[in-house]
Amino acid sequence: MIKILSDSGCDIEQSQAQSLGVTILPFTVRFGKEEYLDGVNLSHEQFFEKLIENSELPQTSQINEFTFDEKFKELTADGSLVVAVTISSKLSGTYSSAVRAAKKYAGKVFVVDSLNACLGQRILVDYALRLAGEGRLTAEEIEGELNRAKGKIQLLAVLDTLKYLRKGGRISTVAAFAGEMLSIKPVISVVGGEPRLVGKAMGSKKGNNLLNQLVDKCGGIDFSMPYVLGYSGLSDAFLKKYIQDSANLWHGKVESIPYYLIGSTIGTHVGPGAIAVAFFAK
Repeated sequence: MIKILSDSGCDIEQSQAQSLGVTILPFTVRFGKEEYLDGVNLSHEQFFEKLIENSELPQTSQINEFTFDEKFKELTADGSLVVAVTISSKLSGTYSSAVRAAKKYAGKVFVVDSLNACLGQRILVDYALRLAGEGRLTAEEIEGELNRAKGKIQLLAVLDTLKYLRKGGRISTVAAFAGEMLSIKPVISVVGGEPRLVGKAMGSKKGNNLLNQLVDKCGGIDFSMPYVLGYSGLSDAFLKKYIQDSANLWHGKVESIPYYLIGSTIGTHVGPGAIAVAFFAK
């Protein structure tokens, strides 16, 4: 049997993980002196409630080698093999921890650096689950296929505010203030394993249009592969409006559009009111 493991950077909460059949190791999230396990005793909704209430940004801790070792030991005890998909090595030392732990399980545990996070990491996990469920490939072949396919992943997001990027030191206070005054909606993507600003639009409607233009520029969505949408904050109203406004992307191609609340890993930097789409480009 091949088992799939990931970290909570993929934004799959524990309740979803059980139904999907994936093991999720949680990051530690700290708000001041309060410490939580991402997606375990701090739901994504609770995270945004705290983010909005607190003036300081929370801190997250990478998953250590010991935690991976313990979980690899547990999952392989029955003779199963493990494919682990981690958050981008450019964003966290978690991948390195997993690789070090996996050395004790040569031929049993295979670690993939998603070079992504949030919804982009999630769809790679979804693809891993599909491949494992089909039973055609060995664990090593699944590792190879994930490393091949991850280069086609596109994660694009329109932010409602620049405030949290400023708090995290990602942009200057002056740029953030000017952006807020002009109602600039930045569009970010994950490029080479790290978030990058790929466009700016004046207002939400133009931000949504720019998002669709970038989807087209990527070559469009491969609907034979996993895809997902997401939102941050306490309301999905912006995302529902985007789905309506971009009906041409989905109409006649899909029966349903899966979407989820973004978690702490990316949510810390984008703040509430963001919408995102992740897909494999054609």
